[in-house]
Amino acid sequence: MVRPTASGVPSAHAEPHLSGRAGWLRAAVMGANDGILSTASLIAGVAAGSGDHGTIFLAGLAGLVAGALSMAAGEYVSVSSQADAEHADMEREREELELNPEAELAELTAIYVQRGLSVDLAERVAIDLTEVDALTAHLRDEIGLTDLSPPRPVQAAVVSGLTFAAGAAVPLVVSWIAPLDGVVIWVAVATLVALGSLGALGAQAGGAPKGRAAVRVMLWGAIAMAATTAIGAMVGGAV
Repeated sequence: MVRPTASGVPSAHAEPHLSGRAGWLRAAVMGANDGILSTASLIAGVAAGSGDHGTIFLAGLAGLVAGALSMAAGEYVSVSSQADAEHADMEREREELELNPEAELAELTAIYVQRGLSVDLAERVAIDLTEVDALTAHLRDEIGLTDLSPPRPVQAAVVSGLTFAAGAAVPLVVSWIAPLDGVVIWVAVATLVALGSLGALGAQAGGAPKGRAAVRVMLWGAIAMAATTAIGAMVGGAV
């Protein structure tokens, strides 16, 4: 709904949008999901290979620490590369606006025509936006860059590493308190419950259907644990 302001300029009322959460939400969900699943799969494989409680716990703890640090480093490098690429695009577009302002205006006009505006209206819109902030207009409409979810390497690294550790703690704790002859079953059940809950929470935070997200992540979790359990049993039996 559009409402007039005191100055007479129409102003849209504020609406809650969830796209701004994309950066940290992706890192959080990926970190927690990987922490739960990779650690649970590692524990299941070691347990199926006839490991004792100490060996199983040590393997899980090593997986937690290594995985958390790896996820943090990977997210930092990945998001930093994204930020570098976006910065390079910004500098390139700024240079083009200085060297070829008329060509850039024509390019912006053509974009609006392709989106359905008449030539005259597209040209007026392009001129108005260029006068306000030419660089922002080109970054948004030509390249697709907005400030809705800017890349934040440190935030992504911290969130990913912490959520990986938090997720990995679930199967790790269960493996320690569960009876040795039932470790695989206990860890599998706890992992599937944790994965389903995580999928539902992530979907809720992102405004997506919760049931489908939960089933999807639980299915892949079951496949991963089944595979590592089978490998652990075969290798353990061979040695």
